[in-house]
Parts: sequence; C-alpha cells; structure tokens
Amino acid sequence: MNRRSFITSLGGALASACTGTSGAATGSVPPYLKRLADIYARDPRAAALAWFREARSGLFIHYGLYSLLGKGEWVQYHERIPIAEYARLKDRFTAEKFDARAIAALAEEAGMRYVTLVCKHCDSFCLWDTKATDFNSLNSPAKRDLVAEMSNACSERGLGFFVFYEHGFDWRHPHGPAPWDWKVKSVRPAYDPPDPFYAPREKYDFNNYVEYIDKGVSELCSHYGPIAGVWLDGIAVPLSGDKERFRVPELYARIRRLQPHALICYKSGLYPELEDFMAPEQPQIAAAMKNRAGKPMEICRTMQKHGPNAPKGALWGWLDDAEHVTPDEVMAMLGDAASKSANLLLNVGPLPDGSIHPADVATLKEVGRRRRATG
Repeated sequence: MNRRSFITSLGGALASACTGTSGAATGSVPPYLKRLADIYARDPRAAALAWFREARSGLFIHYGLYSLLGKGEWVQYHERIPIAEYARLKDRFTAEKFDARAIAALAEEAGMRYVTLVCKHCDSFCLWDTKATDFNSLNSPAKRDLVAEMSNACSERGLGFFVFYEHGFDWRHPHGPAPWDWKVKSVRPAYDPPDPFYAPREKYDFNNYVEYIDKGVSELCSHYGPIAGVWLDGIAVPLSGDKERFRVPELYARIRRLQPHALICYKSGLYPELEDFMAPEQPQIAAAMKNRAGKPMEICRTMQKHGPNAPKGALWGWLDDAEHVTPDEVMAMLGDAASKSANLLLNVGPLPDGSIHPADVATLKEVGRRRRATG
C-alpha cells in the first residue's frame, strides 16, 4: 500500500473510532473476574487490580511477520529491510498452526492466569480486523483475526486477555515517529536514502500518526469483549522528546470509557499516576523496583536465550538458533518474581506457522506439574 492509499484508508476509518460494544459496560462480570464478583459490582477496576496482584504469572506471545524470518522481532530494523520488501512477507503469513485454544490450554496447564498477545509490533503488522490499515492478518493468506481467536480462547478458560500495542515505534506508518522529532536512534531503520514510503519532512504530520494509534487501540477495546488490559510499548520515544504530543492521557481516558475494568500499562511508566501496573524487562527491574511506590508489577522474561547469530536484545520473536530455558530456570524466574511481589510474564516466540516451539511446550507442562505438586 502506498502512502496515499494508507492515508485515504485511515481517513475513512477514523469516523468509527469508538463504535462497537466492548462488553464491559453491560454489567456482566468477565469470566476471569468471577471470583471477585462482589468487588466488581462496586468497583470493576478494583476487582481487576486485586486479581492481577494474585495472578502470579502470564504468557506473553510475540508472533507476526518477523516470525517468518527466524531472526527476532527487530529483524526489519537490524537488516534495514525496505518497507515494500518487508511487506511481501504478508503474502507468506498463513498462521496455519496458530491454535489459540491450545495456547490458552497450555497457559492454564502451566499455572498462568492470563495471556498477553502482541497485536501490533514495531513493524506495524496487525493481527486483528482493523479498519485503519490493510496491513493485517485478514489480508494475508491466513485470513484470520488472531486477536479474536485468542480473546475467545482465554474467555473460555477464565483467563485474562491483555492486548499489546506498539505505541512509540512504527517503522511503516508514513507519519510515524521520525528521527528529526525524537532522540531515539531506533525510531526508524537507518534507510539510506530514506524509504520513499515515509512522508517527506515538508508534508509530515505527526497528528496523523496519533489518530492512527487512537483508532487501533479503540478497536481493540471495542470489539473483543472485556479485555484484561492494554499494554503499550515503545516508551523510549515519548520520553525522548515532547511526550505531550502523543496525547496519551486522552487515550487512557478513552480506554477507561470503553473498558472501565481494564488495566493500563506503559512499560515502566510514562504517566505513572494514570497507569495501573509496571512491566519492566530484566535490565529495567532495579529502576522499576525503586520507583514503583506500591504499584503492581510484572517482570517480563523470555523462554529463548541468545544464539550465536541473535542481535542484541532480540529474544522475543522466534530465533531459529536460540537455546531455550529449562523448567528449573522458569521455576527460578517464578521465585525471583515472587520475591519482588511481582508477576512473571513469560514470553514465547511461536514458529513461522504459529505453533509453540516443542521445547517450550515441554517446559511449560513440566512447570505446571511442579507448581501443582507444591501447591
């Protein structure tokens, strides 16, 4: 899709930014909060916070076009793959073995209480039926809404379902964060010359991107039942400049209207007074612990380890040469998180076809067995 068709598609979609029914305002208690129905009746968000503090662990899922290359979720950035070339991966995305029900069952067997699905990462490919762009799973050979499938599977098992949305970075959007605006090297791949898909500086309009964000998050909060929360990422970008330009408080207010019980997280805290929990990765834990001020927290870890060819920091999407953690290591991660009064959000990077790596399946099953044995 060229820049003009992208903007035309976005303009036609913005009019319906807050349409649809979330299911949160109907009065029914979300399945994962049934045990806290009394609290939910008085204060849905308080019930969700009480549930989250007791959840202990959840499953993180990084799956998208990057999975097809087996080089991690930042492969477009590290290898400077041109936008048009990267977009052709969409024609190979079948997700033929992405089985949401099996994944939810595995998470439950491992003792996890929720699933966090990466719905859109830095590469801008969306796993749901979005009207903001045609760069999505419905317009791939998969022809499926993976967000709907995962949401439904979690609901069936009484698991919470969080939607992850890459907010601060977008390597495809013509008006996405640009290097002249934000002091983050990785805001875009270092294309030389700049990729022609991007709006030139004299026509660049960051508000166009903010409207796109608002549309995507509003869709996720409007059409997938009562979600457990919204998990935003890319915090380095708004922290590197004038964060007010992102209009995040307004976005949070919209989420609260659409899903009154849903929890909000922006990594280690962009607007801490407005967010419900923190979610640092391993290098950020010490700072998060210092600044959490009693706020709930989850620690993000991954089941992959660096292989010899893995780019630094890219451990979340599937790596074809990665080692995988053992049950002993996962149990140690759980113990470490518990010692910090935090949950463990443990990531899997599904294979290109959407299936979970056999080593991770075996480990999660064994972890579940051990957790049940010890109570």
